[in-house]
Amino acid sequence: MSSDSSKPKIVFVLGAPGAGKGTQCEKIVETFGFTHLSAGDLLREERKREGSEYGALIEDNIKNGRIVPVEITCALLENAMNQTKQATGNDKFLIDGFPRNEDNLQGWNRKMADKVQLLFVLFFECSEDQCVERCLKRGESSGRSDDNLESLKKRFNTYINDTMPIIEHYRKQDLVKPVDAAPAPSDVFETVKLAFESAN
Repeated sequence: MSSDSSKPKIVFVLGAPGAGKGTQCEKIVETFGFTHLSAGDLLREERKREGSEYGALIEDNIKNGRIVPVEITCALLENAMNQTKQATGNDKFLIDGFPRNEDNLQGWNRKMADKVQLLFVLFFECSEDQCVERCLKRGESSGRSDDNLESLKKRFNTYINDTMPIIEHYRKQDLVKPVDAAPAPSDVFETVKLAFESAN
């Protein structure tokens, strides 16, 4: 294992839109000292960045509920990890909302898998009704263009068809730690803590 010690340590955080990934990631950052990288946030920031070569492409994909080409996402994640490591020395990362589909997984395995140490996949399980309700509530204040019923239905279908097979892929490798995301955030975090403590 010693050869892995210099590689960034990664936890993938997956779950349906509205399962509470962002909320739990904040708590993990506070408690366990990980740096939170949201694939979606990185893409949204890149979309807004002046002179971004990827901006229009990202915008088009996000608006239509499609997944952005994996090379872009991997490049943004790798840059963020390198910048964080240089700036803070921290080499523990939560990667939130990625890999979302087979293409993401293959792209990650091609570009990144050898450069990092994957600790486990944290998987938040939550019913569609509850997730949709949470997202619509969030949409009242978030200003996110995709927190509306029509986009949410598309996002949920994408999640079931594309992301669930990724969960199964990692489950076969015994890397998935499932968390019931239905209870209150503080209760959910008790389960999350056990996942991290058992991984050390």
